[in-house]
Amino acid sequence: MTTITPGLRAAMLAAAEQQLVASADGDIATRAVCEAVGVTQPVLYRLFGDKNGLLDALADEGLLKYADRKAAQPKTDDPVADLLAGWDDHMDFGRNNPALYQLMFAPRPRSHAHARREIMDLLEDSLLRCAAIGALRITPNAAAQLILPANVGLVLSCIAQPELFDDPALSDRTRDAIFAAVLTTPEVSTEDGDPVAAAALRLRSQLAVTGTAALEPAEIALLDLWLQRLA
Repeated sequence: MTTITPGLRAAMLAAAEQQLVASADGDIATRAVCEAVGVTQPVLYRLFGDKNGLLDALADEGLLKYADRKAAQPKTDDPVADLLAGWDDHMDFGRNNPALYQLMFAPRPRSHAHARREIMDLLEDSLLRCAAIGALRITPNAAAQLILPANVGLVLSCIAQPELFDDPALSDRTRDAIFAAVLTTPEVSTEDGDPVAAAALRLRSQLAVTGTAALEPAEIALLDLWLQRLA
């Protein structure tokens, strides 16, 4: 019986990705994956359950690549500039890894991949830094729900029909239009919305970013609840 090891799992994922990249229809054959690694198909079933499980694992492997890429991006003192750079980097990742990107984000029946949730969390972390300096009009979660679908939809469209979406300025214009709806200047204006809500959102976000040693955990949780209500 073949011994299941992390190296074997990694080899099967690498073989599956190679086949995915070479595929004209974005699909893989489990038999070919097994033959490339030199194992029988029952080994694949033991590791991944079925073909859909293998595709889910491959999509999550794409998440790891994306997360490593994000971790390597330097954070500056300007979280808004970092957010703009994050949009552009997301576009580049999709263009450079079209087959893997489509697997990660194009809807698949019975998919249990975690890629979209994890990438949403990465985006919310960036938006939290913007909120902490008063540069966000709405909550990080609400902003992320606007930004990520727009970013993903544009990448998928450019991958699927590059001849239709061939405007080199399209990404910049889409990015600027979306961010104009969620970002604001750091100064809190009493003429634009509730200043108390804006201040509560900023303080809640700042505490989430930096924390505080002045309060006990239970006190922090209670303060967070109050700030959430005010915001």
